Amino acid sequence: MFILGINAYHGGASATLIRDEVLIAAAEEERFNRTKYWAGFPVQAIRFVLSEAGITAADLDHIGISRDPKANLMEAALFFFARRPTLNMVRDRLSNSMKVGSLKAEFAKNMGLEGVTLKAQYHNVEHHRAHMASAFFVSPYDEAAILSVDGAGDFVTTMWGYGKGNQITVQDEIKFPHSLGIFYNAVTQWLGFPKYGDEGKVMGLAPYGTPRYMDEMRKIVRVQRDGTFELDLDYFVHHADGANMTWEGGEPTIGTLYSPKMIDLFGEARVPRTEITQHQMDVAASLQAMLEEAEMALVKRVQQQTGSKTLTMAGGVALNSAFNGKILPNTPFEDIHIHPAAGDAGTSLGVCYYIHHQVLGMPRDPKAGVGYQFRNAYTGTHYSDDAIRTELDAQSLTYKVLDDQALVTRAAELIAEGNVVGWYQGRMEWGPRALGNRSILADPRRTDMKDILNARIKHREKFRPFAPSILLERTPEYFDQSYPDPFMIKVYGVLPEKQAEIPAVTHIDGTGRLQTVDQAESPLYWALINAFGQRTGTPVVLNTSFNENEPIVSTPAEAVDCFMRTKMDALVIGHHVITKHGG
Repeated sequence: MFILGINAYHGGASATLIRDEVLIAAAEEERFNRTKYWAGFPVQAIRFVLSEAGITAADLDHIGISRDPKANLMEAALFFFARRPTLNMVRDRLSNSMKVGSLKAEFAKNMGLEGVTLKAQYHNVEHHRAHMASAFFVSPYDEAAILSVDGAGDFVTTMWGYGKGNQITVQDEIKFPHSLGIFYNAVTQWLGFPKYGDEGKVMGLAPYGTPRYMDEMRKIVRVQRDGTFELDLDYFVHHADGANMTWEGGEPTIGTLYSPKMIDLFGEARVPRTEITQHQMDVAASLQAMLEEAEMALVKRVQQQTGSKTLTMAGGVALNSAFNGKILPNTPFEDIHIHPAAGDAGTSLGVCYYIHHQVLGMPRDPKAGVGYQFRNAYTGTHYSDDAIRTELDAQSLTYKVLDDQALVTRAAELIAEGNVVGWYQGRMEWGPRALGNRSILADPRRTDMKDILNARIKHREKFRPFAPSILLERTPEYFDQSYPDPFMIKVYGVLPEKQAEIPAVTHIDGTGRLQTVDQAESPLYWALINAFGQRTGTPVVLNTSFNENEPIVSTPAEAVDCFMRTKMDALVIGHHVITKHGG
């Protein structure tokens, strides 16, 4: 049985295909059309996942999308029409709802299958239920609390419940317009970062400030006695005017979310790309602290309500790694699973397993090995050495071909000598983090490496940190927590005695957003870090995504292009090593 899950007409359009319970492939559309967070219909991603299985759309048994316009329809309609929306706003919302509500017609139109009869059944899965399914159904746990927090989807911003076996029970939810995701986004805009996805930048800026504005933040977000929250809507416009949002045919855009009252509270908004003041850094610190205060109250409520010691999370807010790293030390939860594509891209996976387990009732018992477990994020494109060599020859590049052992030894040598190395191996990662298959690697011991990377390749704001990848078994030697994090989705404290050893990946507040590398799941990347550790005594490398102001590279041609147009020193692609300047 083949099930296709789709996220479309929303940020992070993506496709996932499963056969029976096994994940075949998953990828975001942006990796194919090269437009970040692309929000249309994921035609190329769908074609890719079908090709990975060697099937066509005619072989699909079920097709689902992570939106259900019928969910909360009456509440949503009464809410919006009570505010006398403009004709443009009504037209845009109806257009989007009609597209996601007409999945069969949209699928046929976009895939060039109009007039073709397919056997597949079609499903609309409510947005947050898809998030919850992506978190729980592929986790290693038989039972767990489930929490989904994002901006908004199907008129809900937050949903939580309990998963056991092959079923999810929704216990409660918080509806639009009260949203932690919109709160964080609005202040991010005030701070001068208006693009979709810029919230991650502000998370990196926050440690440079002091949370001096908590009284002001608590006026905006009111944490309730029961652990839920409400926004003071006077500081926002999304509920009244409907922020101008573009969700299809390109990179998503979101209009201004904050009202003049927020300017009265914090002063004039920062103009993008201008100098960042200490005041703005302090607002960023207060924003992050307020998010953590509200979300921690919510997490504790979920734990008390479910009684579970295990937590699974999804939704865009679940990408806030600074908060995620504080959950286990500060709550009764003992285990946690957060999907690497926790944002909307991951809902295509949730759709597949919601249909498989919740709708069709297929069994799931992780203890008995029944049910798919998401152990690594390597779900995307992959190319043979022959295909790689064809591209290198077409570019007239000189390269050496090495076996695995010689390859990791040479790569470790290059990194230890101070070179910036592109590392392109195996299947592309799913989600916003490069996890050792489409990565740029460097020496974390060098105090100047962050500046070198920004000057030569990344051109990022100076306050944004770079991440450490560390051998799983060596994690307790360098960090204040040892709980595995293969998806680089939590921030841990770097032990004080180790901060001077790995300065390039230690943030200003003494933390690092780490990736723990398991030999069983990432054998070649583990071997590289191990070789670097044997050579230098430091079992850690600096890992950043293989790109330059673009989606992470997917094809060998994109990797070579990025290598050639930047000041990267070396490229290790498949079993091939290319060096500039004589190596």
